[in-house]
Amino acid sequence: MSKQATVTPPDSSSAIVASPAPTAAPLPLAAPEPLAADLCWLLSRASHSLTTELTAALEDSGISPREHSVLATAMTGEFTQTELARMVGLDKTTMVVTLDELEAGGLAERRPSRTDRRARVISVTNAGEAKVREAEVVLQRVRDDVLSSLPASERQVFLRALGRLACGRLSEPVQCAHPVRRRG
Repeated sequence: MSKQATVTPPDSSSAIVASPAPTAAPLPLAAPEPLAADLCWLLSRASHSLTTELTAALEDSGISPREHSVLATAMTGEFTQTELARMVGLDKTTMVVTLDELEAGGLAERRPSRTDRRARVISVTNAGEAKVREAEVVLQRVRDDVLSSLPASERQVFLRALGRLACGRLSEPVQCAHPVRRRG
């Protein structure tokens, strides 16, 4: 018998029944009242849970969701480390550590840029491309499972709306006195 948790949506009087992943921590019966309509809390909680589930699913493949994001994005063009960090949403320190790991695993290389000899571009190796393809199968299975908790008619609407926020209004952080570090 699977445990179920009821989460009350902020704009609805009805409840949604969801089955958490087997390794997930027990969910409260409802989001704490001050957080039920808090966009930051909701996105952060969902992101953490999804990233943890994706990480667990990829454990046997030898690649993390962050490494997959870096490799998959690097495969789309010739980008410097800084450009890639901005595109993926990582801070510089995390990008350096990630690229060091990818290079050590033979999945990526830093190569001189053809247009700027001072810059290095990130090149994905054949092994890296194979790793991305292998990981995509696992990641798609998890994404499909997660989205199956929504009615079929809401899945594309949800993804389009989230995409508009993530790639539009929330695509770049505002300047602040104490910047929040992105560890992806």
